Amino acid sequence: MSCNQVSTPITSISFDKLLVNSKINPSTIESEQPLFSWIADVEGFNKSQSAYHILVASSEDKLNENEADVWNSDKVTSGESAFVKYEGKPLEAMSTYFWKAKIWDEKGTVSKWSEVQKFQMGLMNKENWEASKWITLNKDTRTSEHRFRGYKRGNMEKSVPVDGFAASYFRNEIDLSKDIENAQVYICGLGYYELYLNGKKVGDHVLDPAPSNYDKQAYYVNYDITEQLQSGKNAFGIILGNGFYGQNISWNRDPESEKGTAYGPPIVRCLVKLNYTDGSAEDFYTDENWKETTGPIVFNNIYGGDTYDARYEINGWNTIGYNDEKWGNAKEASPKLKKISAQQIPAIKKLKAFEPQNVFKAPDGNWIVDFGQNIAGWVKLNVQEKEGQLIEITTTEALLTNGKDIFQGSTGGGANGMAQIYKYVCKGDGVESWEPKFSYHGFRYAKIEGVSRKPDADMIKAVLVATDIQETGSFTSSDELLNKMHSISKWTIVDNVHGIPEDCPHREKCGWLGDAHAFCEYALYNYDMYDFYKKYMEDIRTQMRPTKGHNNPEIKFQVPTMIAPGKRTSTYAKIDWGVATMYLPWYNYIYYGDDAIVKEYYEDMKGLTNFYLNYKDENGIMQDGMGDWCPPLWDRRKNPSAMECDPIISANAYFYDVLGIMERFAKMNGDAVYEAKMKEEKEALKNAFNKEFLVGIPNTKHKWYQSQTATVQALQFDMVPEAEIESVVNGLAHDVVEVKGGHHSTGIHGNRYIYTVLSKYGKADLAYQILTTPDFPSQTYVMNSGFTTWPERQFEWEKMEGPTNSLNHPMHSGFAAYFFESLGGIKSSKNQAGYKIFKVNPEYPSTITKTEVSVPTPYGDVTNKWTTKDKVLNMNLEVPFNTQAEVVVTSSELESLKINGESVIYFQKNSTLEIEEGAIVLGSGKYQIEYSKF
Repeated sequence: MSCNQVSTPITSISFDKLLVNSKINPSTIESEQPLFSWIADVEGFNKSQSAYHILVASSEDKLNENEADVWNSDKVTSGESAFVKYEGKPLEAMSTYFWKAKIWDEKGTVSKWSEVQKFQMGLMNKENWEASKWITLNKDTRTSEHRFRGYKRGNMEKSVPVDGFAASYFRNEIDLSKDIENAQVYICGLGYYELYLNGKKVGDHVLDPAPSNYDKQAYYVNYDITEQLQSGKNAFGIILGNGFYGQNISWNRDPESEKGTAYGPPIVRCLVKLNYTDGSAEDFYTDENWKETTGPIVFNNIYGGDTYDARYEINGWNTIGYNDEKWGNAKEASPKLKKISAQQIPAIKKLKAFEPQNVFKAPDGNWIVDFGQNIAGWVKLNVQEKEGQLIEITTTEALLTNGKDIFQGSTGGGANGMAQIYKYVCKGDGVESWEPKFSYHGFRYAKIEGVSRKPDADMIKAVLVATDIQETGSFTSSDELLNKMHSISKWTIVDNVHGIPEDCPHREKCGWLGDAHAFCEYALYNYDMYDFYKKYMEDIRTQMRPTKGHNNPEIKFQVPTMIAPGKRTSTYAKIDWGVATMYLPWYNYIYYGDDAIVKEYYEDMKGLTNFYLNYKDENGIMQDGMGDWCPPLWDRRKNPSAMECDPIISANAYFYDVLGIMERFAKMNGDAVYEAKMKEEKEALKNAFNKEFLVGIPNTKHKWYQSQTATVQALQFDMVPEAEIESVVNGLAHDVVEVKGGHHSTGIHGNRYIYTVLSKYGKADLAYQILTTPDFPSQTYVMNSGFTTWPERQFEWEKMEGPTNSLNHPMHSGFAAYFFESLGGIKSSKNQAGYKIFKVNPEYPSTITKTEVSVPTPYGDVTNKWTTKDKVLNMNLEVPFNTQAEVVVTSSELESLKINGESVIYFQKNSTLEIEEGAIVLGSGKYQIEYSKF
């Protein structure tokens, strides 16, 4: 049957969402083979897709089966509805394409054509930047006495004045004599930029673009400015700040060297593509004809903050007709940069404003404002003071333990050399409004010096500024403690995404690899991170450095450093940090089902795996590892023994898991030789690990791996010999209960899995006890201490002058994946990734009576809402079209199981239901499932 000879379309199949590269109607696509996906809503049970048909055309008029001039897939017999690869003609840069799709269900019923979608290609390569030039400031003309800041790292005797690279202002005008059909602007800032057209900012991005290893990879942003352009003259303006590119102050051991972690003074490149209604086209771009100057932003540093001297404002600088005769001409620049790509991740934006929750005076007479939530962002001011009045806002996460003044110890000025301070100098002509442009801080409190009245919501607000990752998953339960932990865990992540997964939003702002993989799965449950981790993998790749092998120093491997991206590189990535290079593609694949990231980085992952195998000793153990970071009371200088897990043990546990991942990746890439090698290495390491580290616990019948963390990892990664599982589980419980008094002793490695592992092995009540006991060091203890994000360290805060170290570290959010995978019971199948098949198996403590989770998938949302009473579990489960759910049940639970009010036997007679060992398999549909738990 041809695609034109099909059954009559019916309305029971409809499209909820259609995507290209996981986006709706995206612009600046740069892949030569974009990926098409669709989420369909199909009535009934056990519904699946049997075929699809895609049309792509150069115009909407040609989008039919006879004229589709770019791609007509014809009817393709396939159940694939996510990440279908484009197979048409070569796609042209900056062109817009139109597409639609239709599908057939398992019975051959066909849908109507979807609504028309579109996607726009990006510049694709360097040549398409045409004649546009990189430009930079020609002359630093700052004269404000406030352009200097004090710089003092912990190893310096006294503070030194620094001013950094100047923020620069550029402008140019264009006279349009024709009617515009379409106008697109492409801009890349090496450093942060803001673009203006006729006095108004273009777009709503801030702190744009995302940071990268600027000598190898930078990102441009595209805006459609067709509606903003006007006939006749138009004025373009750009403000350019340092960002991480021009970071020549913080982390600098020699402040007078002007190096720091900078790549050089910030530069920018802009191209405007103009298409006229008469069919002609024209380019307008940055070059030496643009004018430049400095202005009121007299200091900007990503760590220290902005200083704005309003007396130097340039009124009308970005509008038509401004007299720029006194401005200089921009200087052309030639950065050492290999590649510019379109930014695919969401932009950083202003997401939410916070009003003061409490305002009080400090002992020095200045005001302290408490915004009630630890955030990343900046303050927004509305003030009325005399000309030249300096207002200083010092932002901190904490107060002194006595609550009388701010405590700056956790924001780390001694580490990076810059205290978090915003400065505003008044021009004195009425109410003045200001917010920073080129820095962000991590803070809850603001101390204000220089205002003549008590601050209120009209004077000051805090603004959350972060990458606009969309929240797509949800969790709630009958226990408010767990709900609060979930909220704190999300806040800690949102505060730490600024184009990269950060360790903290103040002291370091660095992408530590170990931190990134620690919270990755929880982030994927909650947010759309599809492009985010792909971008970060490019950061890791471009961070790789030639590194000598350990056992074979004559061999050099490409190995990432502990931090990516940036010049503050630290050492080579130890095993338990470097495995992020394998884990991030693995998690991305498991959660989305797109193997592109696996194939893109396979050779990089393979090389790094070989590097770590080079650390194997005569007993088969890799002699490398960083350690179970930040367990209770641990301080690597003052109390190193608090890390009870030997770094070698935890690193080898991770590496065992990664060897299994690489075995799978090798198979996906058709690398049979390496697949066999990984299988062999994995089996050898399991034997060596158990021989070396599995020991009996004195005076008990139990065994363990010498620490909670190692024992949890061994159970999580299936390293424990089957005959020893019960003994090891009991050994873990023994240490928690009898030795540690009902507490965890884990850092980030163990804490990610301990609650999931205990629940899996019948100890769900113990997992709950560890989480909710009010005593140190539980998560509840942290919440009761008043924190609204998870601190870096597990300390007894009430015994300290102020809470040192970061109070906003997302590596400690990783444990909260437990809320979805254990309490909600939803996990994607590893064999059918992307939730094509997924497991449903709630494992919960007796105190929880209700849980609701929603998990986003490429096929639609999986939702599971369950309640329990008198040991009867009642689940309302939604299985998306074109997927299957494996509901895990024991044989005794199966006997009492009812589906939509019917017994399994009766339901099976009237609907398709597979019964496997330990599970029932359900196709799409909405189910009410009830059975007795034993």
